[in-house]
Amino acid sequence: MLESPAPLPATALTGLLPEELAAALAAAGEKPYRAKQIHEWLFRKRAASYAEMTNLPAPLRERLAASHPFHSLTVAKIQGAKDTTRKFLFRLHDGRYVESVLIPANKGFMGSQSDRLTLCVSSQVGCAYDCKFCASGLAGFTRNLRADEIVEQVLQAEREAGDRVDNLVFMGMGEPLANFTHLTRALRILHSQWGLNIGARHITVSTSGLAPQIKKLADFDLPVRLAISLHGATDEVRSRIMPVNDKYPLEQLFEALRYFNQRRKQKITLEYILIEGVNDSLDQARALARRTRSLEAKVNLIPYNTVEGLPWARPSESQQDAFCATLVAHGVPATIRREKGHDIDAACGQLRLQQETAEGLVSPAAP
Repeated sequence: MLESPAPLPATALTGLLPEELAAALAAAGEKPYRAKQIHEWLFRKRAASYAEMTNLPAPLRERLAASHPFHSLTVAKIQGAKDTTRKFLFRLHDGRYVESVLIPANKGFMGSQSDRLTLCVSSQVGCAYDCKFCASGLAGFTRNLRADEIVEQVLQAEREAGDRVDNLVFMGMGEPLANFTHLTRALRILHSQWGLNIGARHITVSTSGLAPQIKKLADFDLPVRLAISLHGATDEVRSRIMPVNDKYPLEQLFEALRYFNQRRKQKITLEYILIEGVNDSLDQARALARRTRSLEAKVNLIPYNTVEGLPWARPSESQQDAFCATLVAHGVPATIRREKGHDIDAACGQLRLQQETAEGLVSPAAP
């Protein structure tokens, strides 16, 4: 419960649970039922300002505006791709930037069996895990996103698209499970009927392999889906491109995944970015098949999305196909996800890195 009506000056009301909002209003001398009215305006009617909340007394709207900004982020830039994918660059209250990507998903994307509008959401400003192929960590880690900043990515994307997002993937900037407290709060808001009412099985949380946090997510009471950014089927290859593997090597990671499976009884997705000459050999495919079968997981193969300043390249389509065929021949359900948005700097962190560098907020270290 909140101790005051304004928990943080920069926190938008979209990050508060009903009981917290009711407590804050009661502390300010307002009736608790106002909390339901406010949440209806925020999440059902999608109000764009406090002025639109016409069934609230004007003095209350004025107090809310003084203590809580209506928006915790603003749209700084939108890029549109030829495949109608759109990337949003959002400016935060402290002048930093994060990205979201809106994807008109067709059958087969993330295992989808129907057409969906998918939003790829960020959970941190930058990333501390330094995956060698990723733009998100090039400028280092700045901070965790709060729950309201996560939720507002969805609200703002829907407002710009004029359509409802019905599928969420936490595969944007940052490591979601390193921001567990704010992540799980946001998940409750995104899933709840009083919130955005997105089904838990239409929400996928991706992690680079934080084994203890995977177990915590397994015990979390919303049955969201889990995806693992694997990208290497042996410790030698994975540690070369993912330093997190030195702390949580594959045996420890897969032990946590077996725990998740036991608790959830749902298929885990292994994300595998194919990088030419690094992890795209058929030996890696066979090793990946062995690990995947032991987990009864499925594999999404993603041809590498080029990042300026990094030395990696995507394999030829024939090599991609051979890798996938090897998995299928060994009894592993696998698909190649031809990356959408390749013409709009859609790899995680590219647009944010360009903007913050131009503003002098960061000086990316050489890879």
